[in-house]
Amino acid sequence: MEILIIYETVEGQTRKIVEFIEERIRSAGHSVRLFDTSDKLGSVSFDGIEKVILAAPVHERRHPRGFEVFVSASRDALKACQTLLMSVSLKAAFPEGQENAQDYLTEMKMRTGFAPDKELLVAGAVRTSSYGYFESQVVQNVILGDRQIDLIDGVREFTDWDALGAEIDAFLINGDV
Repeated sequence: MEILIIYETVEGQTRKIVEFIEERIRSAGHSVRLFDTSDKLGSVSFDGIEKVILAAPVHERRHPRGFEVFVSASRDALKACQTLLMSVSLKAAFPEGQENAQDYLTEMKMRTGFAPDKELLVAGAVRTSSYGYFESQVVQNVILGDRQIDLIDGVREFTDWDALGAEIDAFLINGDV
């Protein structure tokens, strides 16, 4: 089976997630192709593709515009495949943030006009070295609130790799997530 992963990353966590998924797919004996929607000169073919995994982060309440434009423009090709849409956000890391994380995904689906077969909210990471003053204040005071988190070299990952692996395995086997 050949699987296409379409993604965009901002700070690097989504790229790390995509690399993890790519390795998992290859280890399961499948072929995989990657397409980064931030590559404005890149092209992608859906020929021979059975399943598509879409992955993008949320920043300032929305997914990258380039990713959304690509999804909207590729609706027909995506509908011909089995699809899993992963929304990566810090809100998804916390039980009380799940509703907001789902809202971001719902809003993206409304903007793009695309409804995937399966959806997955994936917890992202904090990467303080890539934030400006405004971003750091939003992360600390809005997203994290009263939580004190330990950073290692300015990074704290909230991605649950075991749970993500299990979800990808289920999607590969029968499309369930």
